[in-house]
Amino acid sequence: MSSENSSADDVAQVWDVVVVGAGPAGASAAYAAAVAGRRVLLLEKAELPRYKTCGGGIIGPSRDALPPGFELPLRDRVHAVTFSHNGRFTRTRRSRQMLFGLINRPEFDQQLVEHAQKAGAELRTGATVSRVEQHGSAVPDRRTVAVVLQGGETLLARAVVGADGSASRIGAHVGVKLDQVDLGLEAEIPVPETVAEDWRGRVLIDWGPIPGSYGWVFPKGDTLTVGVISARGEGAATKRYLEDFIGRLGLAGFEPSISSGHLTRCRADDSPLSRGRVLVCGDAAGLLEPWTREGISFALRSGRLAGEWAVRIAEAHDAVDTRRQALNYAFAIKAGLGVEMAVGKRLLTVFERRPGVFHAALTGLRPAWRAFMDITRGSTTLGEMVRNRPMVQRAMAVLDRRAGGGDGAVPAGEPAAEKSDDGDVTS
Repeated sequence: MSSENSSADDVAQVWDVVVVGAGPAGASAAYAAAVAGRRVLLLEKAELPRYKTCGGGIIGPSRDALPPGFELPLRDRVHAVTFSHNGRFTRTRRSRQMLFGLINRPEFDQQLVEHAQKAGAELRTGATVSRVEQHGSAVPDRRTVAVVLQGGETLLARAVVGADGSASRIGAHVGVKLDQVDLGLEAEIPVPETVAEDWRGRVLIDWGPIPGSYGWVFPKGDTLTVGVISARGEGAATKRYLEDFIGRLGLAGFEPSISSGHLTRCRADDSPLSRGRVLVCGDAAGLLEPWTREGISFALRSGRLAGEWAVRIAEAHDAVDTRRQALNYAFAIKAGLGVEMAVGKRLLTVFERRPGVFHAALTGLRPAWRAFMDITRGSTTLGEMVRNRPMVQRAMAVLDRRAGGGDGAVPAGEPAAEKSDDGDVTS
């Protein structure tokens, strides 16, 4: 808390930053603001830990965005990926180095919250926010935001970060606009040790029968996380895809411990990221990679930025300075995550029409597999790859041109096993 306002804020119970939502984005925002020495309140409507529909893949950008000293509660380390095209043309590619890790969200989210608390943030669970107000009788001055809880209790803050998920109330206040909405269905399936052993260290990615869809199997000890995702509006077909997917994997005889669904939402390019002293991040801002719908790394990175800029907004003394800091936050998001999202949208457009091209490239072309490895390990991002690698720029241009045609044919025969430059092997 800044020294010049400490006595007034103590009397009026004004928080420097209130963060709504204790998922990866909210916990990261609370941590960033608390590390800066500010008075931070983290609100969560559920009791922790709580289940979230999520594959739980932790790629390199996610690891890089974690707080110092954070030890990932990994359930498995992935060294191999099996690709299939609607159950056909199956091929496994392997890596001597870990590609990415797998976590259970309840443990991961709880640990992130604990790091925020250790940094000085205060957690309050069972607190549902009904609305925020920046004008009116509940707001004592222009430097304050009122956070109104269900039941009528009002909390005051110098800045608010909305990280309350894809159906965000704070996002509605900011005016977040959506460009893409997808439905993900997932089952947590306990399996015997013999089945678990077959999957250990290996995931499956299946390019699905619905345009833009795919399925996954992520092993986590004695449980397999099996899911599919496709555009909203294809609910019945998406459900059939999941059922067929589980059936052909030989897993239909095992009873899921959890079956769940979730809508993922991508922001439109011109969607706002702030309104007055309120910022949004993560799913609440519609920040995720449009092709894979990967959201954890976007939540962690945008949450950290939101927490840092919320501190600056909390310190702003007038509307001009508040607006300047909010624009700086938007620029930071768009310059990094926004570029990755733009590339992801281009990839999704091609993938929807020609999934066979992607399958053939990842299973048969060394540069495509190396790009996949580089991104999942965190040595580059989609945005950096397109900016810095002329070969990728040319490949994207070719894919853009081909997007106007039909699906690319996938060869019935598989390429011979090969060894890539760093010793990674395929089979």
